[in-house]
Amino acid sequence: MVNARTMGMRALPKKLLPLTLFAIAATSLFCVRPAQAYTVTVEQIGANVVATGNGAINLTGLNFIISAIGVDGGVFEASQGIISMGPSTANIDIYNGITGPTSFGSGGVFFANFGSGDWVTLQDPSSGLWVPQGYVSGTALSSSDTWNNATFASLGLTPGTYEWTWGNGGANQNFTLIIGGTTVPDGGTTISLLGCALLGLAVLRRKLNR
Repeated sequence: MVNARTMGMRALPKKLLPLTLFAIAATSLFCVRPAQAYTVTVEQIGANVVATGNGAINLTGLNFIISAIGVDGGVFEASQGIISMGPSTANIDIYNGITGPTSFGSGGVFFANFGSGDWVTLQDPSSGLWVPQGYVSGTALSSSDTWNNATFASLGLTPGTYEWTWGNGGANQNFTLIIGGTTVPDGGTTISLLGCALLGLAVLRRKLNR
C-alpha cells in the first residue's frame, strides 16, 4: 500500500520537470545569441591609438558594385568619413547603398603602422562598404589596426558614436564606429529576453501551484 507521503514524493519530480525544462530554455536565450553587428572601437592605449573591429555584416539591402584588389588598408580619413580596417592589401567586394555620417572629425589621411585580420572598409555613403571577397552575410569578422605615437587629436578624430545603416535597418544591417571606447548599447535585446523569461516563469509557477 502506498501512503500519501510516498505519493507526494513521487509527484514532486513531475511538477519540477516543466520548471526545470523552462529554466534550461530561458538560459539558452542568453547563451546562444546572434553575432553583434560589425563595430569598430577606437581607444587610446598608452602612446598609441588602437582600432579594433568585430562582428558580422548582413549584405541584404546593399548593391553589389564590383570585385577588386583593395590597397592602402588601415586608414582613417575622418573628414571624408573613411574607415579602413585590416591589412594593407586584400581581395574585396564593393557594395553601396548605405546612409549615415559623412565625417567623424577633421583629420586627413593617416595610415596605420600595423594592421591585421579581415579587410572591412566604410567610406562616406556615396562610396559604400568594402568586405573580403566572397564574404557571406552573417560571418564573423575581426580586424585590428594600430597608429603608433598618435592621439585622437593628432588623427583628427572626434570622440563619439557614429552609425551607418542600410536596407530596413534589421539585424547586422549597420556599421558602428565608437571613438573613445564607449560601450555599445544592445538595443534592449537582453532586457527584453529577461522580461519574457521572468513572465513565463511566473505563469508556469502559478499553474504548478494549482
